[in-house]
Amino acid sequence: MNFDLSDDQRAAAAGAREFFTGSVTPAAARAALEGAGVPGPGRKALADIGFLGITVPESAGGAGGSVLDLAVVAEQAGAVLAGPSLVTAARAAVLLESAPDLAAQLADGSAALAVLDGPVTGSAPSLDAADATLFLGLDDGALVAGEGEVTPGRPMDATRGLASVRMTSHRVLAEDAGQLWARARQVGAVVLAAEDLGAADRAVLMAVEYARQREAFGRVIGSYQAVKHMLVDAWVGVDQLRSLVWWAAWAADSSPAELPLAAAAAKAYAAEVAERATETAIQVHGGIGFTWEHDAHLYWRRAKVDRLLLGDAAEHLDTVARLAEAGALG
Repeated sequence: MNFDLSDDQRAAAAGAREFFTGSVTPAAARAALEGAGVPGPGRKALADIGFLGITVPESAGGAGGSVLDLAVVAEQAGAVLAGPSLVTAARAAVLLESAPDLAAQLADGSAALAVLDGPVTGSAPSLDAADATLFLGLDDGALVAGEGEVTPGRPMDATRGLASVRMTSHRVLAEDAGQLWARARQVGAVVLAAEDLGAADRAVLMAVEYARQREAFGRVIGSYQAVKHMLVDAWVGVDQLRSLVWWAAWAADSSPAELPLAAAAAKAYAAEVAERATETAIQVHGGIGFTWEHDAHLYWRRAKVDRLLLGDAAEHLDTVARLAEAGALG
């Protein structure tokens, strides 16, 4: 079994890297913390380039691509802390499989969608909800869509557009949607892990670059064994996470029975890897790493917030243990 990317996917990753690095800067993430709203590239730009519709069926105006296709793009989005999150597009595409009219609005960016976590009468802080106008939620087992009253918070990472929502109107899209909701959450967890992979990889590269230049006691700090070990440990984690993410994305496309285990494993490990990578970046940079002027703390903020989105590591590790005990690895 080959979990490597295809030539087309590698080309898509390169194109996404060029797009995101050309349209998003760390200054936008910093401005978001100061109340300037969610950073770019924004829904319209993501829709125009086709990223919001990657997993939307062609019949609804999307590309009809795979979750793995979306994950390779999401990794590049995570590397620059882009917004809105492609996690929202991933979850919504699954939920709207039987609502092509709304799926088309997701793909072309004409609807500012968010998926709510928690009760629709007062959700938990939900991804991309701060500037959304149409919400998807689970109400007494039914999938519903409608408008809502938005209450933004003061999140540690403003690039995530977190807000609590009370739905004020809704239409039922599907009754008894519990399994559909669970699958959408699992696909979202895979794409979130891909975004965290991009952020963690960027944090490690940032630290390596600095370690090659910064001198202390007449030597570059990267020549000291303690610094080398920190960087290698962080890099190994990123490399292992990449394998987990590609496996989980493949499972979402080709092996639905493996998806619950793969998604939980990827999400749990992404939380650990992103936290270690960003903390290492700050430690290698020293005091400047946590100052407002440096970008390292922006990635640390992302890691801290993402650790809790779509369930924390403890929840997903419990899922891995439960499924493994039930024979999912057999």
